[in-house]
Amino acid sequence: MSLNGWLQIAVFIAAVLLLAKPMGSFMTSVFERRRTFLDPVLVPFERLLYRVTGVNADEEMNWMQYGVAMLMFSAASLTLTYLVQRLQHVLPLNTQHLPGIPADLAFNTAVSFTTNTNWQSYVPETSMSYLTQMLGLATHNFWSAAAGLALAIAFIRGIARREAKTLGNFWVDLTRGTFWVLLPLSVIFALVLVSQGVVQNLKSYDTVKLLEPQKMTSADGKTSIATTQTIAQGPVASQEAIKMLGTNGGGFFNANSAHPFENPTPLTNFLQMLAIFLIPAGLTVTLGQMVGSPKHGWAVLAAMTVLWFAGVFTVFWAEAKGNPQLANVDQQVSLQQSGGNMEGKEVRFGIANSALFATVTTDASCGAVNSMHDSFTPLGGLVPLTNILLGEIVFGGVGAGMYGMLVFVIVAVFIAGLMVGRTPEYLGKKIESYDVQMAMLYLLIFPLIILVLAAIGLRTPTGLAGLANHGPHGLSEVLYAYTSATGNNGSAFAGLSANTHWYNFSLGIAMFAGRFLMIVPMLAISGNLAAKKITPATAGTFPVTTPLFTVLLTGLIVIVGALTFFPVLSLGPVLEHLLLRAGHLF
Repeated sequence: MSLNGWLQIAVFIAAVLLLAKPMGSFMTSVFERRRTFLDPVLVPFERLLYRVTGVNADEEMNWMQYGVAMLMFSAASLTLTYLVQRLQHVLPLNTQHLPGIPADLAFNTAVSFTTNTNWQSYVPETSMSYLTQMLGLATHNFWSAAAGLALAIAFIRGIARREAKTLGNFWVDLTRGTFWVLLPLSVIFALVLVSQGVVQNLKSYDTVKLLEPQKMTSADGKTSIATTQTIAQGPVASQEAIKMLGTNGGGFFNANSAHPFENPTPLTNFLQMLAIFLIPAGLTVTLGQMVGSPKHGWAVLAAMTVLWFAGVFTVFWAEAKGNPQLANVDQQVSLQQSGGNMEGKEVRFGIANSALFATVTTDASCGAVNSMHDSFTPLGGLVPLTNILLGEIVFGGVGAGMYGMLVFVIVAVFIAGLMVGRTPEYLGKKIESYDVQMAMLYLLIFPLIILVLAAIGLRTPTGLAGLANHGPHGLSEVLYAYTSATGNNGSAFAGLSANTHWYNFSLGIAMFAGRFLMIVPMLAISGNLAAKKITPATAGTFPVTTPLFTVLLTGLIVIVGALTFFPVLSLGPVLEHLLLRAGHLF
């Protein structure tokens, strides 16, 4: 590990913490419908939109109505994306004359982008037309992120309100999240990316002559000589901006943020990571301001930061240490080499920025990558996997991370109340059996989906056929796939060949269940909290604004994750690490 690497990591988290308050304060103003500097431009458009669609912006919804509206919107947008993919061969803006997407892959991709997962079982530049990329995928990057943001705001309102039956209006929250938060930031960020060299055009792909002909061997063993190369391009910057800001992660190119057209410079690399954390960090401030306890928001942010640092430290250490099987090779950092385990990493980013990017993208439900997690050391790969297994609440996805963290807060407050022999209270509201039951349902759905589907995948010939590695690393590939799908992350241990009927359908089911089944108990908790009275704090009330609360919350998250997933992790990356040190490779 180098001093330069730690300085870059320190600058990154300092930027996140500095931007959290202005971002959070702005979102508070947006969703509490206070005046903002964007109102003169956007309010007339907002009113016109409601008039055209028949939305009554002043009519609020209870938690069931809010959830049904979100499900209806998601179903309609999913259908649109499916149809665009299937019909892309007859639709315009298909400069490469690409065929329609097969049914199973179109289903997987439509579910993936609807659920903010952006799992990609295909090579984007050779599969998706420009129209599909823009109308089917980039638009979903806005919609799925805005839906998650709306759900988080609804949960926060449930905590903040007293003796109320409603949580707001989904259509208003969706509109405001899209046009006040995501769209302006994306326009600015896209222009910055273009200034750094990220491609943005609608041109056909270029074919260039190679300086040296290359011998190519196909899968069936046939050889040929390649004298030209096709260089893909397209509307990349616009999709890249919302891909990061909306914690979506789906790349325009197969190499994702390791591709120089998506991520050309150290500045774009830094800004892309910053964009991933910007809104999730700001939401902690929004939480504190909307519930009337700013210190509580900072305490939640502190817990997220502690878990983030533990992850990035472990990955940086493991990757910088290198491969023990190369003990006779110089793997130290120097002016001549990056050092450490550089397999699957871009030389221009090195160990530190690869470790930081991998941690950030899996702390949030983003899934964008600038290195291949499959090539990390066993312990280095363990951290991205564990980040998702914790429920992606370490900053988390746009909205989804916040409401996931708040479920853990409910459980933490309940446990604290039991420890001191008092009825648990959270910001003046008593936490009762119904709240805890819904919270436990939320926490149990997640591992149930992952472990059941992974077990089936490891027991079926179709599931095993996709593995590139055997032994514990093969188990990690399958476990990571279902964890990433259920957690709506989208990154992968890339050794798994997932574009098969089995994986397209089973991962699609995991993505769908991981998004929508977990929303129901979350909204039920929010609706129940909104209806409660406020109880004045007493000397025996457990404070949720102190370092002690941060420690309790952090410990609970780690313990729940460890107790749930340690057995399967011990058979995967942990066992692989021990065998690697004993000289066994997979």
